[in-house]
Amino acid sequence: MTHAKDPRVDAYIDGLPEWQQTICHQVRDLVHAADEEVIETIKRTRQPYFVLAGNICALLAAKDHVNVFLYDGGMVPDPDGIITGGHGNKTARTVAVRRGEAINEPALAAMFRQIIVNNRAGGWRKLKNS
Repeated sequence: MTHAKDPRVDAYIDGLPEWQQTICHQVRDLVHAADEEVIETIKRTRQPYFVLAGNICALLAAKDHVNVFLYDGGMVPDPDGIITGGHGNKTARTVAVRRGEAINEPALAAMFRQIIVNNRAGGWRKLKNS
């Protein structure tokens, strides 16, 4: 997949153990495939974010998993049950991917696409209040 890479995101991913790098590259490719206009950046000093008309997701490697934070305000359907945390969070929910686990790519890609649609419509805050 070809997309504009932020060298700071590369540096974050390159500093992780190989299994976490694999997960991060897979998520990175999925979010860029959701829309060619997705931009990657660093926020909060070192955390990779993917944005388009608002935050889509962020990556955070933990000791035994990688968190994918979905900035959806809890609005995006999760029919496959891939959300692992933040069910009551008003801003973001998480998909934790552990070593050896497969990412449900179709489900995560669908969520990314819906978050982008919502962002382009003014964002989840606006949509929740309308």
